[in-house]
Amino acid sequence: MKWYLAKVVYRIICGDGNHTAQFDEQLRWILAADEGEAFDKATEIGCSEAETFYNNKQELVQWQFVNVPEVYRLSKLIDGAEIYSRINEVEDAEAYTTFVHSKAGSIQDNQIQQLQNLI
Repeated sequence: MKWYLAKVVYRIICGDGNHTAQFDEQLRWILAADEGEAFDKATEIGCSEAETFYNNKQELVQWQFVNVPEVYRLSKLIDGAEIYSRINEVEDAEAYTTFVHSKAGSIQDNQIQQLQNLI
């Protein structure tokens, strides 16, 4: 068995779908004998985790499985190796930078909280 990294893509449709198209790209670790089995397992995950629900505004939200566009065999795990990269184009660079710093701060705050709970 070998480890693979598979990208599973969902389309997110809210309400009547009259909004900017949204897609969620998820990277999944897959343990499989070969690339074909890894693709099949990732497809099963995509299908089984597609869902429909109502949000807090009572709008129908659909997570529709699109497909598995990428499967990569991992020959070995290397500390710090890049596994995914996506370039985001944003209108407000400062807002994006602030958002990134805020998310990082939340992780750091959580680590501090966990340490305090141990004391």
